[in-house]
Amino acid sequence: MEKVTLYPKLITDALATVMYAGTKKNLIESEMLVDDVRINGMSVTFTLLFPKETDPFLKSTLKAAEAAIHYYVSKDVDVTIKTEFKTKPRPKDEPLLPQVKNIIAVSSGKGGVGKSTVSANLAVSLARLGYSVGLLDTDIFGPSMPKMFGCEDARPYAIDVDGRQLIEPVEAYGVKLLSIGFFVSPETATLWRGGMACSALKQLIADANWGELDFLILDTPPGTSDIHLSLLQLLKITGAVIVSTPQAVALADARKGIDMYQNDKVRVPILGLIENMAYFTPAELPENKYYIFGKDGCKNLAEQLSLPLLAQLPIVQSVCENGDNGRPAAMDVASPVGQAFLALAQAVASKARLIKE
Repeated sequence: MEKVTLYPKLITDALATVMYAGTKKNLIESEMLVDDVRINGMSVTFTLLFPKETDPFLKSTLKAAEAAIHYYVSKDVDVTIKTEFKTKPRPKDEPLLPQVKNIIAVSSGKGGVGKSTVSANLAVSLARLGYSVGLLDTDIFGPSMPKMFGCEDARPYAIDVDGRQLIEPVEAYGVKLLSIGFFVSPETATLWRGGMACSALKQLIADANWGELDFLILDTPPGTSDIHLSLLQLLKITGAVIVSTPQAVALADARKGIDMYQNDKVRVPILGLIENMAYFTPAELPENKYYIFGKDGCKNLAEQLSLPLLAQLPIVQSVCENGDNGRPAAMDVASPVGQAFLALAQAVASKARLIKE
């Protein structure tokens, strides 16, 4: 059999027969061949440029490229294919979010106690105090922040930061905001297994352009779950805030949330408890307080566990209405509710500062 003399065009012609599934064009048309075809006798070395290290078509493309050279040139060719990537891989050994000074987890033992409302208004109040603030909606299966901030139609886009494509958070009321709700239909249930949900959460944390922040508020799902474990593994959380109503059922679940953070393997400081829906005061009787869900339940629990009580927030119709209308109640600084959330933000900032010291 006549020996083949290798030259670059033989190689490029062979690669032109290989389709790349990511563009539905061949490798040459897709401009994936880096101009470095090196030939030494019957050995050839070249580099293919892929969009990212996690490209799902990488392995199959490399196999197809090698097979094409063996088929169209010679089966005796020794092929070495190197790879480069347009997007730099995520740094593996660096801690996530090193530019964020304080990461605060807002948690509740059960749903329906107003945790997300507290998270939203806490973030807005911290921003009004002059802090740079981000808010991550970590409730993958029930995201509510896009509606609470009136930005349901927003679609985050990717920007290039030091060679990496990062998601640019949406900004609303002085807060940087990300939620899975920006990427899925609000009318469709998110039917994901735990691993897939945790992977999506990690992307919102590590592949987003959060920048330098004084506070990143984590609105966590109710209860204890895989999401909580992922957050604890991925991030160095400064402290946790526990939200509960005064009701005995809610307090029993709140104890479990507190225990999770105080577990010997976790050891995240509890900044304090927030008693939400502590009482109701009708507008026509401002001096009256009606304890619909019981009186001082969260306050008593805080005393039992030697934890601070950060706030007792009343039931106010405007808080619900503002959340539904996409304008957090904390924006009305002059109102009693706005003042209450501002005082809560000051208390959280103070507790976080003490932990750092």
